[in-house]
Amino acid sequence: MSGAILKRLGLAGLATTLGLGLASAAPSVPYATSGKCAGYPATRVGMVADYCMGLVWQGAGSEGPRMPRDIFALDDGDWLVSDLGEWTAGRGALWRMSIGRDRTVRWRRLLSGLSMPHAIARGPDGRIYLSEMNRIPTLDVDGADPQASLRTVIGGLPDNKLHDNRHPLSSFVFDANGDLLVNVGAPSDRCLDTAGRPRTTPHGACVEEAETGQVRRHAYLGNGRWSEDSTVFASGLRNSIALVQHSAGTILQAENSVDLDDPNNPFEEVNVLRQGGHYGWPYCVNMQTPLPGWSAAQARCDRRDKPVALMPPHAAPLDLMYYSGGMFPELEGRLLSTWHGYRRTAGRIVAIETGGDGVPLTDTNGYYAIYPRGALRYPANTPSVRGRIITPNWDRVSGQHPRGTPVAMAVARDGSIWVTDDKSRAILRIARP
Repeated sequence: MSGAILKRLGLAGLATTLGLGLASAAPSVPYATSGKCAGYPATRVGMVADYCMGLVWQGAGSEGPRMPRDIFALDDGDWLVSDLGEWTAGRGALWRMSIGRDRTVRWRRLLSGLSMPHAIARGPDGRIYLSEMNRIPTLDVDGADPQASLRTVIGGLPDNKLHDNRHPLSSFVFDANGDLLVNVGAPSDRCLDTAGRPRTTPHGACVEEAETGQVRRHAYLGNGRWSEDSTVFASGLRNSIALVQHSAGTILQAENSVDLDDPNNPFEEVNVLRQGGHYGWPYCVNMQTPLPGWSAAQARCDRRDKPVALMPPHAAPLDLMYYSGGMFPELEGRLLSTWHGYRRTAGRIVAIETGGDGVPLTDTNGYYAIYPRGALRYPANTPSVRGRIITPNWDRVSGQHPRGTPVAMAVARDGSIWVTDDKSRAILRIARP
């Protein structure tokens, strides 16, 4: 499978080690360490001043996740880590990670046989919820038999099969009412046939729009129950793995845009989702540019919701998180995003400035970082995210560290930022030196 296809899947950079997704028991490149980063072995990843990246764990055997995706902090100091396992249904798991006083990591497998699990969250009823490819279950992580406690809350999500262009993973957030907002990724790159022609309904719309490329709303019924029936909350969204809700109620989505061969186009997006909004896929990219294959008349880009900001092309944002913690007061309220893609713009974590409503602040005619070749400009008169990259030098350095493939983040009680790296099978911790 090509790197381009894996980027479309939201898990870029796995081509060299995984083929079709069979995860190696050992990482392709280990993180070398030297000295300490707030008590953990310090990696040699280049960070901004007064930050360091510690290595919590890197797998090399059968214990622990094979492809760590989401990470969630429990109240007792333990962590939950979802494990994709392989790009094959039934190979995933959920792990509980405990850290000893001597920094020794201990793993306990809570669930096995999962179908491409990803997101983990605590619901309005206090229980833990998990996304699989085709359902959202809940479980008792503190019970004697978590596997036996597993109960499906939302079933019948598209049971996507892995092939070219698929976005099979589900993700979700709870809104202010407790409703579940669930990502259903698009099944193709641009909704075109093999000849490059649009595949449309008699009304001229993409044939995939009715059921996919959207965020669905499942109404909260109370007492840990949600409606199995859903309504479309927002559409025109190719891949909404990265979803977050601000305390003010704002729902943000980071879009993995289409995978054109041009390394400098199209740009990834940050969208403020609204009920009934349509955000352009598969017709438009960037602000209001028709995609190749769709005419301007078909695309009707002037009728689509514009992104609030652009991010670098092919960065593949997989997580959004508002930072709140004591370790980095300069990041308080900022929107952190992981850039997971396989091209030069990716392998980074960026801290984006926001307003009081959680909406990113923007620059016009700004530049974005391309390492190691300086900077390139965003399209003229377009809004770009305002902020800074806190992991500026996370490219592969022989004998020191792999290229970063950060997936998800969580904040510990001390304010440190914990990160999963799925390709390198690692758990990392950003802290003060």
